[in-house]
Amino acid sequence: MAVVRQKGEEYRFAYDAISQLDIKEEDLARYTGSVCRLCRRENLKLFLKGDRCYSDKCAFDRRGFPPGQHGQRRGRKISDYGIQLREKQKIKRMYGLSEKQFHLFFERAERQRGITGSNLLVMLERRLDNVVYRLGFSNSRTQARHFVRHAHFVVNGTRVDIPSFLIKSGDVVELRESSRSIKAINDSLEAVVRRGVPQWLELKKDAYIGNVTGLPVREDLTMPIQEQLVVELYSK
Repeated sequence: MAVVRQKGEEYRFAYDAISQLDIKEEDLARYTGSVCRLCRRENLKLFLKGDRCYSDKCAFDRRGFPPGQHGQRRGRKISDYGIQLREKQKIKRMYGLSEKQFHLFFERAERQRGITGSNLLVMLERRLDNVVYRLGFSNSRTQARHFVRHAHFVVNGTRVDIPSFLIKSGDVVELRESSRSIKAINDSLEAVVRRGVPQWLELKKDAYIGNVTGLPVREDLTMPIQEQLVVELYSK
């Protein structure tokens, strides 16, 4: 896919390379194991399994210790590198990215003005699959990525099937007419009240439309993330 570069206009795609990785690595390097193990490993509920994360069946609530036979050992000392690595893994797994995809986003965030860590998180929040999830059209980012990949959504009237597509202020994300009868999407919209919609997004549930009223800022992310540790990790 070619990207047209115009002076003063931000790229709408996070590089051709990222878009290609979305296609190739989804098939070749997609994680197929238990996502509940990821939450337990990072010692943080990442909300990777939709409604189950809010129920009594949540594995993180039932077994809040790392997976594996040594998960319940106490007194383990973690090095500074280990702490930084865990923070990077936490963010990468939260957004469902491969190592290559995450590193490409970091490199672009590093070239932007401002704080690199904040730039990285804001850019990840602007991904189309994340916006679909934040608007409530899906129960998880994994499900949102599936919906986007199958071209269920249009942005400003144009069909977009690339999860790494970067949303900008003023964009309109709409569910296609032919996809409005999908039960999984309608069930997710009914449960959106529980999760809430960020202030920089506006959902018109009856019309299946989401408006991007602004760009996210660091304060909009309420998850306990220390992005500076990721910057320190990649600076070594």
